[in-house]
Amino acid sequence: MKTLTFYFSLLSPWVYLAGPRLHELAAETDTRIVYRPIDLLRVFRETGGAPLAGLHPSRRAYRGVERTRWARHLGMPINDQPRHHPVDESLAACSVLAAERAGLPVWPLAQAILAGVWVRDLDISDPETLVRIADEAGYPGRALVAEGGGPSCRGLFEDHTREALANGIFGVPSFVIDGELFFGQDRLDFVRRALV
Repeated sequence: MKTLTFYFSLLSPWVYLAGPRLHELAAETDTRIVYRPIDLLRVFRETGGAPLAGLHPSRRAYRGVERTRWARHLGMPINDQPRHHPVDESLAACSVLAAERAGLPVWPLAQAILAGVWVRDLDISDPETLVRIADEAGYPGRALVAEGGGPSCRGLFEDHTREALANGIFGVPSFVIDGELFFGQDRLDFVRRALV
């Protein structure tokens, strides 16, 4: 069985668009995914990247065109102008880590939170919103958000972010297989080749 380390942010439309295909690919190739939610805004600050709001208007406009193109291509809904983006994603990410620590599936919750931003126009920095998203996805929302707010999950989120920076991660989604980095949801064909 191969292992793929998946660095992701719950703020990224590209992670939202990549998630279902990545998990189909992992199932097809019998690949184990190691989940690494990271603080994307910190990664941008430390690697010279820019959040969406910091881009030149022409770059920002083209990003919107590309998001819409990819969403149509994949048959996935997307709200191109979410009101609550960017926000502090740390509690959302830590709630996902709390689910993993409890032995619960990571990705359905992460995808539900991503859809909260990019489809439902929800504020994922709000604890009650996170509880609702998790409950609707079949998770014990209040328990996960409470655990996610604690020092263990916060420390793990910080560790994952430091690990990402140490491993040359500069954006998301990023996939690492046998030490080789693949960046971007449009690199999944290369990820497939590395797994078969």
